[in-house]
Amino acid sequence: MASVPDDKQKKSLSNLGMVWSFARRYPGHLAIAAVALLVAAAATTGVPYAFKLIIDRGFSGGGDISRWFEYLLMLVVVMALATAVRFYFVSWIGERVVADIRLAVHRNLLRLAPGFFEENRPAEITSRMTVDTTIIEQVVGTTISVALRNVVLGIACTVILFVLAPKLAAYLLLGIPLVVVPITFIGRRVRAISKKSQDRIADVGTVTSEVLGAMKIVQAFGQQGRETERFAQATETVFSVAKRRILLRALMSAIVIALMFSAITLVIWQGAIDVRAGVITGGTIAAFVLYGGLLAGAFGALSEVYGDLLRAAGASERLNQLLSAKPEIRAPENPVPLPNPAEGRLVFDQVTFHYPTRPETSALDGFSLAVRPKERLAVVGPSGAGKTTIFQLAQRFYDPESGRVMLDGVDLKDADPADVRQRIAMVPQDVVIFASSARDNLRYGNWEATEDEIWEAARDANAEAFLRALPQGLDTFMGEGGARLSGGQRQRIAIARALLRRNAPLLLLDEATSALDAESERLVQEALDRLMGDRTTIVIAHRLATVRAADRIIVMDHGRIVEEGDHGTLTAQGGLYARLARLQFDGLAA
Repeated sequence: MASVPDDKQKKSLSNLGMVWSFARRYPGHLAIAAVALLVAAAATTGVPYAFKLIIDRGFSGGGDISRWFEYLLMLVVVMALATAVRFYFVSWIGERVVADIRLAVHRNLLRLAPGFFEENRPAEITSRMTVDTTIIEQVVGTTISVALRNVVLGIACTVILFVLAPKLAAYLLLGIPLVVVPITFIGRRVRAISKKSQDRIADVGTVTSEVLGAMKIVQAFGQQGRETERFAQATETVFSVAKRRILLRALMSAIVIALMFSAITLVIWQGAIDVRAGVITGGTIAAFVLYGGLLAGAFGALSEVYGDLLRAAGASERLNQLLSAKPEIRAPENPVPLPNPAEGRLVFDQVTFHYPTRPETSALDGFSLAVRPKERLAVVGPSGAGKTTIFQLAQRFYDPESGRVMLDGVDLKDADPADVRQRIAMVPQDVVIFASSARDNLRYGNWEATEDEIWEAARDANAEAFLRALPQGLDTFMGEGGARLSGGQRQRIAIARALLRRNAPLLLLDEATSALDAESERLVQEALDRLMGDRTTIVIAHRLATVRAADRIIVMDHGRIVEEGDHGTLTAQGGLYARLARLQFDGLAA
């Protein structure tokens, strides 16, 4: 089964390559941002030289001092405009890249089989889609721009410093190795802790999602205190890891700033001696000081930027793992088309299957079954017998390890999974209601369904009355998980959804009435009878009272068929079916 790749691969800034692959889709915006960055950097480096001219020619030259200040103001205006343009386009690229990454990751997640989400927690995946993309947006929209700006400034300032005073510039640059060494050493630690910090943040998201999704259970059992402690523990762990990261970054910044400004102070000291000796002018030393300050600021900013880039590299790697995950269940290069007209014939031929998360237990063991077109087949058996696995394999959410599953004579491995699922309608026991309108939930079975078709399906599912009574009719918001609906109403929406799949000859029912009151069960059962119509129907039955009308009943245990027949025959045999029936009916009588 597809899973997230091993997380122990080498972490480095090269992981940002994934981000760059998305950014380079917008060469025009990148070009404008780059030009604006260069212009802003050039204007910034021109400011100290303007001060040199003001001091050397304006103050001491006796000429018109105004024009030198006019030049300075022009530089400031150019710098401001270029900075604004740079900010807009870089920020635009950051937001656009993050949106594209989210879309690409989401698109790939929709391709992955359900087994992927058994091995990888959905809450952690959600954290990667939110927290990690936010980090990347900050880095692409701000940090990288700052880094490039300071690199350009650093190079320009270094060149100009050597032009102004080579000896002083050489003294100043002697301090650079003293800065680079601690950045490299401490940066490795920051990188590791940053990755750990992101993992712990994902844990917080997992706890939050789990508790909010089970709030009724938490409150019903009075476990608010325990969940508060659990969340507090996860939060404190995040804070503890963050403190270490902050401490290291603070230490790195302190070392860089102290060394750079100490070097500047010593150089200025030497420069003051040279000015007194007449070797250089006052304007030169003033410009040198300003350029030295820009250079020190550039290196100081880069020391902080490096930590942000490392965090983004970790986030990029985590997202790239989701983006590069390969689905195990996918269409072959040349899929075999399913025959038309569809029959709804389903065959399991000596199928053996283990779930990836439970490899020690056989879900199906040499399982063989042939379901005839338009047959109504009921599947019963104790929990864990393999009943639901039949549905999972029929929809090709998994592939068997041995044997074949065939629909209308075509091995599902040779067909396009989308074509297979298009021929299947499903009514699960635990109905999924999306946080959307009633209309959108109904037409999930057929998004092109017309208004008349939606109401016809609702009518056949015994859902029309309560849907028309909703405040905004079909436009009424259903709430998270259908919170505004009863269990019976949710089941009838699921049936209407299946009814809209008119070209689906195979119907799978996972006991749709097991948790309903008598009135709701009657309405749902009537709707199910209409839904079955002339389709091939397989019913997983937990309540044996619902299977008596089936054409055939199979009894499963430990992944095999152990009994087969109709209700009367199986009851008379006195086997597992008879025992299950006796337990249920005796329980009802009691």
